[in-house]
Amino acid sequence: MEKFSLIILTVLALQACSGETKNKEKEITSTVSETSISLTDAQYKNAGIQIGKLEKRSISSTLQLNGKIDVPPQNMVSVSMPLGGFLKSTTMLPGMHVKKGEIIATMEDQQYILLQQEYLTAKSKLIFVEKEFQRQKELNQSKASSDKVFQQSEMDYKNQKIAVSALAEKLQLIHINPETLNESNLSRSINIYSAIDGFVSKVNVNIGKYVNPSDILFELINPTDIHLNLKVFEKDLDKLAIGQKLTAFNNNQPNKKHTCVIILISQDLSADRSAEVHCHFEDYDKTLLPGMYMNAEVEIQSNNSISINEDAIVGFESKDFIFIATGKNQFEMVEINKGSSENGFSEIAAADGRNLTNVQIVTQGAYSLLMQLKNKEEE
Repeated sequence: MEKFSLIILTVLALQACSGETKNKEKEITSTVSETSISLTDAQYKNAGIQIGKLEKRSISSTLQLNGKIDVPPQNMVSVSMPLGGFLKSTTMLPGMHVKKGEIIATMEDQQYILLQQEYLTAKSKLIFVEKEFQRQKELNQSKASSDKVFQQSEMDYKNQKIAVSALAEKLQLIHINPETLNESNLSRSINIYSAIDGFVSKVNVNIGKYVNPSDILFELINPTDIHLNLKVFEKDLDKLAIGQKLTAFNNNQPNKKHTCVIILISQDLSADRSAEVHCHFEDYDKTLLPGMYMNAEVEIQSNNSISINEDAIVGFESKDFIFIATGKNQFEMVEINKGSSENGFSEIAAADGRNLTNVQIVTQGAYSLLMQLKNKEEE
């Protein structure tokens, strides 16, 4: 019985010792929660932790934009025939090069003959009414004719001059020179000339087709002054300025860069809260065609970016975090939104909107804290 009592006392003593040992272990090991961790002095030293604060630095970022190549209105010509008519001949095809003053089509219609006839008839009548006006003027000066007759002849003369001038303008619209027109060179055909140096972008007619004055026969483009039209959303507009340079490229040749300069920023926002930004190519490249889609990269310089050493940022489950010091050997993991990076520093802001300006942040050893935090959570 005494032996049995001794065994029980021994077991109780061992249990008491075991409890004391566990309590001591709790005093020297770290404690963790879901986002916080407390280290022992030994663990803190082994983790190589260093503390720092956010800094204001100059960090460049790249703004990605897209748009397409456009042509200013003065470099795009829609060719039509003001009086209509039938297309007699043309050799134009889309993509063909044309020179200013080159014949691009010939039109034919009886109304061209009638217009020339009207002009020559009006011109002949003008000679008659002018002589009659001069005769009535002389008679009126000698009181041989009444003022009414003189005034009527003067009105007829002025009206006829107006008619001749109007018909002459109509002839010039269809590229007939009224100064050289006479009864021996009437023509039922007229030529259409290119107004610019460039190339044909569209052909909307075929030989024998009748076209109305409002119909577009051809579209011509002078590509030497093409520009890049970019779509920029409202939130990025304040990052751009006239004279700012950017680099453009297309998806087919991403390594071929084209330097552009911003020449105009639209002051009108569309329904999707975007504006047009027009850029001029510094060097003309004939491989760039109107309507071609382009990408652009604009380097944005920020002089007051709130940043931290990239070693302070750890990634976990597709999110970015930092550790802030909350006490001696105590740290809290805080989710952040990471911005642009340059020279080993990154812009950051707390995802929950808290102010991190004067907070003590772990700049070295953050990854060790993350490993300890997650390993302890799994135990």
